[in-house]
Amino acid sequence: MLIACLIAAADKAASAMIARMQTNPTPHHAKVQARRWPKPELPETTEGDDARSIPELSEVAKACRRCPLWRNATQTVFGEGPDKAKVIFVGEQPGDQEDLAGKPFVGPAGKVFDAILEDAGVDRLKVYVTNAVKHFKFEPRGKRRIHSKPNAGEVQACRWWLDKELEMIRPNLVVALGATAAQSLLGKVVPIMKMRGEVVERDDGLRVFVTIHPSFILRIREPADKQAERERFLQDMKAVKKLMAA
Repeated sequence: MLIACLIAAADKAASAMIARMQTNPTPHHAKVQARRWPKPELPETTEGDDARSIPELSEVAKACRRCPLWRNATQTVFGEGPDKAKVIFVGEQPGDQEDLAGKPFVGPAGKVFDAILEDAGVDRLKVYVTNAVKHFKFEPRGKRRIHSKPNAGEVQACRWWLDKELEMIRPNLVVALGATAAQSLLGKVVPIMKMRGEVVERDDGLRVFVTIHPSFILRIREPADKQAERERFLQDMKAVKKLMAA
């Protein structure tokens, strides 16, 4: 009983912290964003509203023009997994390999993600994985394409698709993998390290578990630090598994 009360109190504190956070960027950031990313001209049609399943929605998303990222990306990379999954994992955006393959989480970070899910006892085939942004944003550097973080406008434009995925699947829990995913799901910038491991309940009742993106592990150079971070992420995934069982 005491543990349940402590968990409830922690969730309430997390939700209160999120509610106090600033929703809109500062005026300076807003000006920079307006220069670099004008307000998108969304299509006048409501194409996608008639979709009745995830496969139908995925098919419609192939022609998405809700933000300029489609111009340079190879293709739309939509979510993948059971359409009645209890848990949805949301990342930031597809990477280079995902952009070429047309599937989410198949690159280096995806391999780390799969391995840790297996160690945690989470069946990858029973969860749904997607991204906050469905097109690969990058900067060309020679023959390479270097990942570039989506800005607030791009995240907001693509949230239409994520909302549709959530509406159709109706999961019991959503896992925000990193800051971009958390911002898309909660509508505000979230301090990931401070909120890590917390479950935030949205106004609509959806529970969001906050943690890092597995790519963070790959960026750590020191072997000992990398292993320690991998262990922390493993513990996060074990916590997710318990929430799935509950």
